[in-house]
Amino acid sequence: MADSTYKCKTPVVMIIFNRADTANAVFEIVRKAQPPKLLLIGDGARQNKPGELEKVLKTREIAQKVDWNCEVLTCFSDENLGCKKRISSGLDWVFSLVDRAIILEDDCKPAATFFRFCDEMLERYKDDERIMMVSGDEQSGAKTPAETSYYFTKHVHIWGWATWARAWQKNDTAMKDWPEINRKKSLEQLFKHKRYNFYWCHYFGILYENRVNSWAGPWVYSVWKESGLSIAPKTNLITNIGFGEDATHTSGKSIYAEMKTQELEFPLVHPKYVLADAQRDELEMKNRCKDDGRLPYPFDMLASLLKWFIIRRILKK
Repeated sequence: MADSTYKCKTPVVMIIFNRADTANAVFEIVRKAQPPKLLLIGDGARQNKPGELEKVLKTREIAQKVDWNCEVLTCFSDENLGCKKRISSGLDWVFSLVDRAIILEDDCKPAATFFRFCDEMLERYKDDERIMMVSGDEQSGAKTPAETSYYFTKHVHIWGWATWARAWQKNDTAMKDWPEINRKKSLEQLFKHKRYNFYWCHYFGILYENRVNSWAGPWVYSVWKESGLSIAPKTNLITNIGFGEDATHTSGKSIYAEMKTQELEFPLVHPKYVLADAQRDELEMKNRCKDDGRLPYPFDMLASLLKWFIIRRILKK
């Protein structure tokens, strides 16, 4: 059951931009958890977007709404750095100040027990190099809950998560080793589904070429490059409230939009072994392959590449 009196022990990071409505909805949950430290990361307004500066400044007013005993630190950019550079550099700033943190984007609304779950996992596995992060997402869609309170997974979920400075220091935003890893086909052994592997190898390729403005993609790559595992709760603790036209990466329809949450029970029941849950990983792969527009078939990707190549040739003329 959720304990409304529980106070979060870990610093909380909120990543905000220009959506005051969703950011305030997430902040209200954070306010109830009363973390000892709140770190705010915000990008600057885009000059070609009339009225966006006002929205950005309105969203940043969250910093003035903290009404509990809490240290508030801000990392707000005057210029627009873009999703990849702003969030990755912001998290670099965070982990130069703290050794662990809970991270929430402005559209990731957590259940009440998410904070206690992260607190306990961050402390229990602080020295286990195999574990790269803790997630609040349960996206396997399994019909029966896990026998333990959480499980280990190869999948990387960043809609409400937590990690340590020791793990984040391995983040390779530039993906400098990707050409060699791709040539050796090293990542193709991670998952059974060829379509799933094809998607990620294709995606890592365009990330390496800076054709996608994403911080999360390089983080997924960095976790997998280290053969890292994530922790996922047996019940979903995060709902994404940001799907819509104003979203940066979640503007389309998805089976993952506004997933229901269910509180975890304490004390936690721990897994006996630190091994990825093969059945749940398999289920999640299948779900992601079904999700509309999420994992295109190879010929869809080839068509996309051909379109990009034609446009590039036209622009060069």
